Amino acid sequence: MEFYTTRGSGASVSAAGAICKGLAPDGGLFVPAAFPALSLEQALAQPDYPSLAALVLEQFLTDYDPAFLRDTVGQVYGAAFGEGVAPVRPVEPGLYSMELWHGPTCAFKDFALQLMPRLLVKAKEMLGDASTTAILVATSGDTGKAALAGYCDVPGVTITVFYPSHGTSEIQRLQMTTQQGSNVAVYAVKGNFDDAQTGVKRVFSDPDVAAQLAARGVQLSSANSINWGRLVPQIVYYFHAYCQLVRTGGLRAGEPVDFCVPTGNFGDILAGWYAKQMGLPVGRLICASNKNDVLTEFFASGVYNARRPFYRTSSPSMDILVSSNLERLLWHMAGPERVKAWMEQLAREGRYQVEPEVMERIRADFGAACADDEAAAGQIRALFEQQGYLCDPHTAVAYLAARRHKGQAPMVVLSTASPFKFPKDVLKALGQEAPADEFEAMAALEARACIPAPRALACLRSLPERFERTIPPEAIRDAALGAL
Repeated sequence: MEFYTTRGSGASVSAAGAICKGLAPDGGLFVPAAFPALSLEQALAQPDYPSLAALVLEQFLTDYDPAFLRDTVGQVYGAAFGEGVAPVRPVEPGLYSMELWHGPTCAFKDFALQLMPRLLVKAKEMLGDASTTAILVATSGDTGKAALAGYCDVPGVTITVFYPSHGTSEIQRLQMTTQQGSNVAVYAVKGNFDDAQTGVKRVFSDPDVAAQLAARGVQLSSANSINWGRLVPQIVYYFHAYCQLVRTGGLRAGEPVDFCVPTGNFGDILAGWYAKQMGLPVGRLICASNKNDVLTEFFASGVYNARRPFYRTSSPSMDILVSSNLERLLWHMAGPERVKAWMEQLAREGRYQVEPEVMERIRADFGAACADDEAAAGQIRALFEQQGYLCDPHTAVAYLAARRHKGQAPMVVLSTASPFKFPKDVLKALGQEAPADEFEAMAALEARACIPAPRALACLRSLPERFERTIPPEAIRDAALGAL
């Protein structure tokens, strides 16, 4: 399959080329030329998650050897995912939770970032690329650690992560700053996630940076969801959720299922739309946002306005004002000329407006709702007291959005992170005073919920911090060049 840039310039590239490049040279994102069809019969015939993953990946990564894909997903989605790969749990009648946080870093990003490094290494081999790949990552919380864990000590690859200072939970921060590995670097960036993401995107589009790195035999790439290699593995778990509901009697094959996704950069929910285009009977996709409700406003009005107050919330992975993957959806709905104009207007004015006929097509598949920290805390407490179900703040926001849009079809909420990544906020939501120390709060949450914290989080207390430097956004370029 070939892939095009959302902004319309240049020739198409292969899947391997899209994964190696990450971001297109014109600043656009790579999108598939077509949507391959995948029948329910094919999906339901797969005996386990790795088999289903191989089937989905083969539809898009057509230049990869299918045997390689099958072997690789079998290795990736194994023991590292603990309780099981993406368990779908009933919470109340018609409402389900797909827990995507049982991987090694306790967040849904593991599904892509345990696999993506292997896809990248193989792509370089296929393309005869002997250069060093420098991965640059902007993170609002979970992507950073998942990428660091996935790329740690991978030969021929370096990875540098930029996260907003004071913009993650303390556990998320420690996950990054204690990371081991000889090829990793981590920087806090003064400002918010959009400052970090904008700085990284500028590096990708800077020809002088590209020339300097090329002279050293280094090529830039990304592990953010702007990279197609991040997005395609996420399509799999939508098919998985549907198959699980059919097998457990939650619905009959062919009936629609709605999904509600807590999202900031729009990649996780876009993967669900891709699954629908492949033939999965998805009804509505509900985009859940926190107080940074730029996406909720967009779906309601057709106006994308990033020039608005930025809020730090208890769901930091959604503290984003510029949702990169929305650009991909707009390309599918309106084409490259309109996307290029909108993105230029966003860069110039901080806003753009989508025509009513385009929004009508978008609203046929998507809904949206938002919730602030107080409402999310109330939902955490209600779910725990009424259903005995413990969730993190991001998932709580999604449950509130799901309830507002719940129809006749079953609704699956994507639970994206372990509640123990945010022990203070979850403990306070349950009505209990939270200790000042993060790990004492984690222990108190274990006692309150009668659930053990994941070992990958509890062990952070004993690990030394390796990365403690804070830089301004304008220093991201020098960090990318290794000049800091």
